[in-house]
Amino acid sequence: MNLIERDRNSIWHPFTPLTSSAEVIPIKSAKDCYLITEDGREIIDCIGSWWVNLHGHSNEYIAKKIYEQALQLEHVIFAGFTHKPAILLAERLLKILPQNQSKIFYSDNGSTSVEVALKMAFQYWHNKGEDRKKIIAFNDAYHGDTFGAMSVGGRSVFTTPFFSFLFDVEFIDFPFQNSDPSNIISSFIKICESGNVASFIFEPLVQGAAGMRMYDKEVLDKLINIAYQFDVICIADEVMTGFGRTGKLFASDHLKNKPDIICLSKGLTGGSMALGVTSCTEKIIQAFQVDDLLKTFFHGHSFTANPIACAAANASLDILLSDECLNNIKRIEIENLNFQNRIENHPNVKDVRCLGVILAIELNTDYETSYVNEARHYLYSYFLNKNILLRPLGNVIYILPPYIITDEQLAFVYNIIFNFLEEMNSLTQ
Repeated sequence: MNLIERDRNSIWHPFTPLTSSAEVIPIKSAKDCYLITEDGREIIDCIGSWWVNLHGHSNEYIAKKIYEQALQLEHVIFAGFTHKPAILLAERLLKILPQNQSKIFYSDNGSTSVEVALKMAFQYWHNKGEDRKKIIAFNDAYHGDTFGAMSVGGRSVFTTPFFSFLFDVEFIDFPFQNSDPSNIISSFIKICESGNVASFIFEPLVQGAAGMRMYDKEVLDKLINIAYQFDVICIADEVMTGFGRTGKLFASDHLKNKPDIICLSKGLTGGSMALGVTSCTEKIIQAFQVDDLLKTFFHGHSFTANPIACAAANASLDILLSDECLNNIKRIEIENLNFQNRIENHPNVKDVRCLGVILAIELNTDYETSYVNEARHYLYSYFLNKNILLRPLGNVIYILPPYIITDEQLAFVYNIIFNFLEEMNSLTQ
C-alpha cells in the first residue's frame, strides 16, 4: 500500500472534504523555497506553508538550535518553573514590539493566542468590577478555529455548524481601501457610546483568510483612538501580519495608536515549531497584579513556553533581524509592486493589492468574490501542475513567500501567473 492510500485510510486533513477531493501529495523533504515530493518534483512554496515559513525550509541554523536545545531541556511545566529560552525570547520580543507592550504570555498557536487575548480582556473588566461583555470586530474577520476565535470571526462556512454556540459580537463593515469610512466610524462610535464594550479586535491592515483584503492605516488609527476615548481594550491579531509580512516587523508599527494586546504565532518560530504569544501592556497587567487569588489568570497549556519551540523562535529572530533578511523583505516588496504595475489593468484582474511581501490578485469571475468562489477549484491545480504552491482564497490568489526567495524564482512565479491571466478565459469555459 503506497503513502497516499495509507494516508486516506488513517488521516483526516484540515479544510479538506472527505470525498471528491484531490489526492494529497506526499512530501519527502523540503529545502529553502522548495517542497520535494516522493517522486522527485520540486514545488515552489509561495505561501510559506500557510504563512508560517519565513526563512526557507530545513533552515540549518534553526535546526541546529533546535537540536542543541533538545539535548539540554526538551520541556518543563511552566507553572512554577522557567527557563532561559523563554526568558530570552520574551525579552527580545518586548524590545521589538510596540513600546507600550509589557509582558509576554505563551501558548501553542495563533488561535490560542487569540483565546488568551479575549480572556485577558474579559477578565480585565471582571477584576476591575465592571460588567463589560461586548466585543467589536470587523465583518469577515478570521481569528482562528477555537470557539472564542470563531466568535469574533465572520459568520461564514468556517463557523456555520457552530453558530448557536458562539457568543454575540458587534460586527462593523470592513473599511475597503479607497472607500469612504465615515459610516463605519459612525457605527463604531455608536456601539462604544452604547456602553458595556470590553474590547475591539482586528487584523491590522490585512484580513488574511477573507482574501488578503487590505485597508488604510489612517482608518484603523481613528478607530483605535475612538476606542481609547471609551476605554475599550484594543487587540491586534498579528498572527499572520507579524514578523515582517507587511514590510515592517509588525503591522502595528504602521500605526500611530498602538494596541493594548497583540497576538502572535505563525512566523514566530520561522515555521519550524508550534508556538503562540500574547503580549499586553502594563495597564492590563495591573488588573491581575493583586493579592486576591480569584483574580489570577487561570489559563495555561501543557506545552506552554516549550523550550525547543522558544529556542527555534530565538533562532528565527536572529535571522529576521539581520540586515540580509530585512533587505530581502524590501527586495520582495519592490518586486511585488513591479508585478502589480504590470497586471493591474489586465481585463481578468478585478483588483491587485500589495503590502510588504504580500501580493494579492483578485480575479474577475462570474461569481462574487468569496472563499467558496468556484475559481478555487481550477486555480489550485493549475499552479500546482506548474510546480507552484498557491493556495487560493476563492478567486483570490496571493504570494506570501519565504524571505529567501530569489528574484529568479519570483520572476518564474510572476510569469506563470501572467500566463494564467492570458489563458484564463479559455481555461474556464
